[in-house]
Amino acid sequence: MIVEVCTDSLAGACIAQQAGAYRIELCAALSEGGLTPSPALISRVRQSVGIRVNVLIRPRGGDFLYSDAEYEIMKADIHYCGQHKCDGVVIGILQADGSVDKNRCRKLVHIAQEYGMSVTFHRAFDRSRDLPQAMEDVIAAGCERILTSGGYETAIEGADVICTLIEKAGNRIVIMAGAGITPDNARDLARATGIKELHGTFRSRSASKMLYRNTNFVRQDEEYEILLNDLEKIKLVNNF
Repeated sequence: MIVEVCTDSLAGACIAQQAGAYRIELCAALSEGGLTPSPALISRVRQSVGIRVNVLIRPRGGDFLYSDAEYEIMKADIHYCGQHKCDGVVIGILQADGSVDKNRCRKLVHIAQEYGMSVTFHRAFDRSRDLPQAMEDVIAAGCERILTSGGYETAIEGADVICTLIEKAGNRIVIMAGAGITPDNARDLARATGIKELHGTFRSRSASKMLYRNTNFVRQDEEYEILLNDLEKIKLVNNF
């Protein structure tokens, strides 16, 4: 089983490597569903870990329908990742009608391939109107992998759809399951679908080391806890 750990920090990237993860998806703002990380974080993670590093290319939160200006930012971010020796990028663009924007995606794939980077199509796929057709469009665009929950909130709920996608994909593209995967359900999902790659944050809450806390603010639990990738959880998924 190939385990990809999604992380938004240098500490998380190091934990993923220590736990034996095959690959990192590096992003920022996981509370927003993930955004493109800063140049400094990209370069520092690339310098600090030896496992594969794929970088999320997503200029803002919300939908996956992007303006021309946002698209230019995505292209520039892919060039940056290639210049800093990242192993891959993670993209996803839809059109207003819910179909995959093949032309724009193909151009992003071409840029990535100039640097020898792989390309994963992220869970914008799950927001498309027709998943089997979306898969064909993603294949046509040249992506190597699709991250999907089968069009549902969690991969467990979408297990039947994931299984169907794997059968239709054959050897043309890798289907990677993500969303809601834990050490408790990873084995069952793999058995039910035949999936070979799993994606998740596998995080736990860690207490802040702050000694002073301003009690005038009500969100004490959230602000004085840190969500961090969990070494033991990743090991459990990696070794089941």
